[in-house]
Amino acid sequence: VIQTLEITNQVIVILNLIDEAEKKQIEVKADILENILKVPVVKMSARKGIGFQELKDTIEYTRDKTQELFSIQYQKDIEEAIKQIESKIILKDTSLNKRFISIKLLDPKTRNQFYKHLDNADIVQKFLNIEINRLEEKGIYSRFEEEIVSTIEVKAKAISKQAMTYHESSYQEKELFFDRILTNKYIGTLCMLVLLSIIFWITISGANIPSAYLASLSEYLQTYLRTLFLSWNMNAGVISFVVDGIVRTCGWVISVMLPPMAIFFPLFTLLEDFGYLPRIAFHLDGFFHKAQTCGKQALTMCMGFGCNAVGVSGARIIDSPRERLIAIITNTFVPCNGRFPILISIITMFFSGMFMQPADSLIQTLMLTGIIVFSVCLTLFISYLLSKTILRGVTSSFTLELPPYRKPQITKVIIRSIFDRTLFVLGRAISVAIPAGAIIWLLANIQMQDVTLLSIISSYLDPFAKLMGLDGVILLAFLLGFPANEIVVPIMIMGYMSSGYMMDITDLTALRDLFINNGWTWVTAICTLLFSLVHFPCATTL
Repeated sequence: VIQTLEITNQVIVILNLIDEAEKKQIEVKADILENILKVPVVKMSARKGIGFQELKDTIEYTRDKTQELFSIQYQKDIEEAIKQIESKIILKDTSLNKRFISIKLLDPKTRNQFYKHLDNADIVQKFLNIEINRLEEKGIYSRFEEEIVSTIEVKAKAISKQAMTYHESSYQEKELFFDRILTNKYIGTLCMLVLLSIIFWITISGANIPSAYLASLSEYLQTYLRTLFLSWNMNAGVISFVVDGIVRTCGWVISVMLPPMAIFFPLFTLLEDFGYLPRIAFHLDGFFHKAQTCGKQALTMCMGFGCNAVGVSGARIIDSPRERLIAIITNTFVPCNGRFPILISIITMFFSGMFMQPADSLIQTLMLTGIIVFSVCLTLFISYLLSKTILRGVTSSFTLELPPYRKPQITKVIIRSIFDRTLFVLGRAISVAIPAGAIIWLLANIQMQDVTLLSIISSYLDPFAKLMGLDGVILLAFLLGFPANEIVVPIMIMGYMSSGYMMDITDLTALRDLFINNGWTWVTAICTLLFSLVHFPCATTL
């Protein structure tokens, strides 16, 4: 605020979260602040809609009012230098503040940016050099910026002391108690892993019932449309193209993507609203700093577990273009909710029954956790590799604010996460799934010498796929699953069964037998897990 007031006096200071201050028995005396800063001060609680009318009235009042300019007194020699430069300046734009321009001309980091505002730059430069030499002789100029900042800090503390009263001095004790636990190097990291694991478990388990309901709804819609088109005497090929190709693919994308996103995004946003996400960034900041990237990438990586597209769009919080690009590129290594069904199905099919219960379930859970940990390690490794090679640069630092813990606004969070994130991403996915469903159907139904294009392409890809421990059908399924990862397994089933449309086998034992009969081994399963983890992003993310 003080730095802004040095530039202009057309300022209104807004004290937001005044309701939180009152809860903590912190009294902010707006009238004292107004007298000191010489500008209007408005108390607000934006979340509760308090103070908006007062702010509007103050804007109207301030717009045409000439206010006294607030100024801060720096160290004696610096003040003398500022006044000397100020007296010599002739500005091109008279509305600018001469004192502010003088301070910036004396600052070696900003000097060159402010010459353009002068009408007599040559004359000012001569006097500027004299004042700089004088400050250098007194040993002040080398710490010019430090002197300015420390003076402002001292002034800010003095103002706060005058304008604020803490009626309950231990108001921070509760938050400090939680932070001692949640930001502890060991206990905090364990809490973070447990909390994220619970969110993933709720997302995966909770999505099963609505996913099954949406799948049955999709089946009902397909049956209804097929009956309707038949009553119109529509061509059987056209009916299959629309129903089995386009509608079935869209139904799959909606039934698999919507429930996990509708659960994960609100839970993630609740953590954000509660104030816990910055604590996660606090824990992971050190790892990303060692990888020569920004600690904020920890947050975009966590978003990627819900949807890589959201993780990529969330990278806007990273200021450095270089580090933002690294975060975007590496986000695809994080398994999204579209890839979790593939990972869970393969682990269950090929690695269950190896031990007695409950050890068997524990081993499967540990395998899935191991894959997630591997994806995080891979993200860090590739981030480091990029920052040392084609995206070389200086690691940026950022101020990590640990906000106070606040009671989340559950209704607003759910509405915001569903409309701003879930439906937006789902809409993008469906727009890609429609043409994809059409292409997949055409490949599965157009034949050359009694062999479908799907079989021809998979046979062509087979030698190359074998080098990666896969086969042509698996590789083609991932290529055709480019619109959405959810349709990879149904395409595999379609390829192995030589059917003209995508099928879903809910019985994992039957699915395992189908895969084994087509040459799958535990090595194929591991290679498919790894390929699912590191392959190209889906169309929505791209």
